[in-house]
Amino acid sequence: MAQGTRKKVLELRLLADPFVVAAPTGARIRDRLRLSSADEKILMLLGDHLGHHARADLAERVRIGKVPVKDNRRAERKRALTKVSSSRWAGAITRASEDQYRLSLRCLFDERALLRRAITEIGKRLAVPCGRRVGGVRGYQSRAERAQKQCRLQSLTARLTEVDRRIEGGHPAIVLGGRRLARARHNLADTSLTESEWRERWDSARLFLTADGESGVPYGNYTISVDPADGSVTIVLPEPMRHLANAPRGRYQLDCTVTFHHRLDEWLDRITAGQAVRYDIVHDPSRGRWYLDASWATPKRVQPTADELAATGARLLAVDLNADHLAACVVDTHGNPVGEPVTVPTDLPGPTSHRDGRLRAAITELINLARANGCAGLAIENLGFADARATGRETMGHGRHGKNFRRAVAGLPTARFRERLRGMAHHHGLVVIAVDPAYTSRWGAQHWKQPLQQQSKTTVVTGHHAAAAAIGRRALGHGLRRRPGVTAHDQRIVARRATGQTVPRPRARGTASPPRTAGTPHQGTKTCRDRSDQHALFPVSQDRSGRQPASPVGGDAANTGQLG
Repeated sequence: MAQGTRKKVLELRLLADPFVVAAPTGARIRDRLRLSSADEKILMLLGDHLGHHARADLAERVRIGKVPVKDNRRAERKRALTKVSSSRWAGAITRASEDQYRLSLRCLFDERALLRRAITEIGKRLAVPCGRRVGGVRGYQSRAERAQKQCRLQSLTARLTEVDRRIEGGHPAIVLGGRRLARARHNLADTSLTESEWRERWDSARLFLTADGESGVPYGNYTISVDPADGSVTIVLPEPMRHLANAPRGRYQLDCTVTFHHRLDEWLDRITAGQAVRYDIVHDPSRGRWYLDASWATPKRVQPTADELAATGARLLAVDLNADHLAACVVDTHGNPVGEPVTVPTDLPGPTSHRDGRLRAAITELINLARANGCAGLAIENLGFADARATGRETMGHGRHGKNFRRAVAGLPTARFRERLRGMAHHHGLVVIAVDPAYTSRWGAQHWKQPLQQQSKTTVVTGHHAAAAAIGRRALGHGLRRRPGVTAHDQRIVARRATGQTVPRPRARGTASPPRTAGTPHQGTKTCRDRSDQHALFPVSQDRSGRQPASPVGGDAANTGQLG
């Protein structure tokens, strides 16, 4: 082959090792508060009063900037807030301000990384002339597209400069109530909201009704207390609002009661033992409802590693996440598919509450399927799409096909699916293994789609089912490529599938066993040699009388004394 026509050898990506997703570190339950008009008015006054001081404290924390924890003046700020609220309300406000500040800084660092990645990708393509390819980098197709990308590069560079300035000064931009809702105020016609409706949502989002739990106090929380006997809720009012109290010691008792149904036993165990429980009162103005959320920290548990789980010989339910459905396949300890693959529809378009409910229903179906097949856990891809979303059209295609692909990627609930699956699977005693998503779809379709279709009689196997099988094999430590004889159409071959081929087994070395010659017959199902001096995976053939053949199988010229 000529030097100029030699094809470039593509290097494969380095694959990350599969890992077990950590168990959730906390629990959260919710129940509805059916408030009277008087109770609703009191909660609005309380939330607005505490929210005003919480916003002032957060602004002061941002002005302090990026300093060590000992220099953030939290004790000083807490003493100032205690005068207008109480010691416990002040502690919750300063803790929330510190958490919000740290979270905003992490978001700034993530934004800087994404901007740098996008600037690098665009800069590479701008360095190549239009319509040409240099060193594997393709230039833009037209001058108009190149000019647009130059404008975008300038815009991204300006944003990066601003982000660097904020990180250096330690002053992130924080909007209590949500930046999206704040921007909607200037485009009410596009949001189908009136000014009064927007104002109601804005005020509700800026309420502060959060009380941190305390260990050793009655029912795990002194500020917002829930009596397990009758479900009554009492709240400690700040000092300026003590005249509105209807219970002893400056407390206000709501007319309604609370009855938690989900994880009730865990909640009762904690509050009866005096362990800390945090409470949040949330207002949903679109529905006109109030909710009480209870949350607490769960003890840390040591999860088995992916190698330990594979060594136990357990099955896994491999799941491939797609825009409109979940493709699942059960794999055994050798990496062989068991049974027929399953498709779980998701149908996620719609309001946020509807999407979350449908996603939970799909995950519940996966968990029931795993338990019915005796699986010890679920295997999923470690998807994030952070790089793809940052670079956009630079790495995700052009035209109609690229637009559809980017839309599908944007519609995948990767983070929400992972978090929901982690929590729900943990409560059912299942582990979640995350694997590197590289080549699962390509190699799965190449090596497992046809064998799965031959094995399945009633299910139409797609490339997503084959990708699920590849995900399960990678979670167990096997390769994605199928060796001959693992699955087959013939029933006799399926009955004796060569599962040992999918597991690396150490062979004896040295003089552990006497050598065998090609002329020595072998009994039973042990491997023997045929006439072509190759290993055969089937026992030595016999006639109907059960007698061995007259001449040994695998005889060659050296054994018979004949020359080839």
